[in-house]
Amino acid sequence: MQKVLLKEFLDSEKSCGFILVVCVALSLLLSNMPIGDAYQALWQMELLGHSLVHIINDGFMTLFFLLIGLELEREIYVGELRRWHDAVLPLFAAVGGMLVPAAIYYMVTSDTPFVGGVGIPMATDIAFAIGILSLLGGRVPPALKIFLVALAVIDDLGAILVIAIFYATDISWMYLGLALLVFAFLLVLNRCNVLRLWPYLLGGVAMWYFMLLSGVHPTLSGVLLAFAIPFREHSSTAPSYRLQHYLAKPIAFAVLPLFALANTAIAFEGGGFANMFLPSGVGALLGLLVGKPLGIMLFVFMGVWLGAATKPRALKWKYILGVGLLAGIGFTMSIFITLLSFDSMPLISGTKVAILLASLLSGILGYVWLAVVLPYSDK
Repeated sequence: MQKVLLKEFLDSEKSCGFILVVCVALSLLLSNMPIGDAYQALWQMELLGHSLVHIINDGFMTLFFLLIGLELEREIYVGELRRWHDAVLPLFAAVGGMLVPAAIYYMVTSDTPFVGGVGIPMATDIAFAIGILSLLGGRVPPALKIFLVALAVIDDLGAILVIAIFYATDISWMYLGLALLVFAFLLVLNRCNVLRLWPYLLGGVAMWYFMLLSGVHPTLSGVLLAFAIPFREHSSTAPSYRLQHYLAKPIAFAVLPLFALANTAIAFEGGGFANMFLPSGVGALLGLLVGKPLGIMLFVFMGVWLGAATKPRALKWKYILGVGLLAGIGFTMSIFITLLSFDSMPLISGTKVAILLASLLSGILGYVWLAVVLPYSDK
């Protein structure tokens, strides 16, 4: 059952990566055509008092965070993170892949108004990374694929913690308390062995609403909901398993493509390229393109050298460098944190262009490097 769910997860992420590439290219093309103004206005159209892009980012993306939470739960209980011995190596890689890019961004933006975006280059987009890795087919050793998945999952957890701790504004402790009260109630349902999904989903909606009013980003309610839903090892009838199965395709083929279309509607003539060279754009570009592989390689080497982590024989250093390059694809989480970091649309657009360029270069470099170093005999 674990292998079936993992295969489904990898397949959906692989397909999603290809779809996201098409969505980004289409959105950039439409934004820079004569109909560009109308296309950009489409995403700012108001519905129920909120712009469409705001509904996608604060509403639909909660489902994405819910899926991340379910994946984290699965990896912790029965996946690659269930044994401390196996989790240490990707843990070192993930920590290095977060701290070094953040440090590079901070050095570039220190003493500027842009320093608040320090979390932008910290995350890896697993959909794009797995999609590119899949292009190499059977040449990819299982150890390398597992290492990338575990690294990206821990990386996502780190990004979630960064959002929760550093990007909360004007916190209303009353509404936050109500959100946590709902979460506690859902945990009680879990302990009472309530296995129907609908009470958890209703509670999740209430928790999302209270979180929205609290000042903490409402998408984090998705992660909390994931860990409140009962998990039963090797059981396809478990609520956690069923919900992850239900969500995989809608997230891959609807939510993330919508996010990509709405958040890459960038007109280059409007300063997208020029603003890319502001400290925020340069910091994001260098953090992802240079900081990610440097941090991953440095911390993995340190973990192995200290004897705290064990590197599988099949996971060669040149393969780890390839994963480090692919980890520089920051797209979804990096853009998401950009939206939380800045209010100025020209600044956001310029930073998005830098993220897209860094992700494109990281993907190309990672693919070319692995295509060269992976032996054809590994098929």
